[in-house]
Amino acid sequence: MIEFRNAEVADAELVRDIYDAAFNDDYVKYGECPAYGRTKEEMEQSIIDYPKFIILNESKPVGVISCRELEAGNYEVGCLCVIPEFQGRGIGTTAMRFAITHYSDWKTFTLVTPVDKSQNVKFYTERCGFDIQSEEMDGSVKVYRFILRRI
Repeated sequence: MIEFRNAEVADAELVRDIYDAAFNDDYVKYGECPAYGRTKEEMEQSIIDYPKFIILNESKPVGVISCRELEAGNYEVGCLCVIPEFQGRGIGTTAMRFAITHYSDWKTFTLVTPVDKSQNVKFYTERCGFDIQSEEMDGSVKVYRFILRRI
């Protein structure tokens, strides 16, 4: 059973640990990853700036989804991550559906993911219905910017 609960500033270390587990491979591969290796204080500020929901699988924290409103009805998914041992179970898809329901006024959702992460690209386009909007650089990593438009 998948549930979601608001992350609070007091959850900073837990959220940081989930991010580090989920993004370790990206950090190793690219030598950089904005979601990896944050301090407790940086994660506390991130929880304030980007409201986050902790994803629970049978009451165990296994992931995080965070979104923030850029302008009326237009949201950016700052992070959608699931720790590796729980990936491939539909948790990420459920999390994106949760965001769409939770932010009921949404017109668009945008996000970025590395171009060469074909599994992520497939997930966002085939499972979640996003389109690739553009290709850009995030540091030294080439990323796709995805958009999901409400019809």
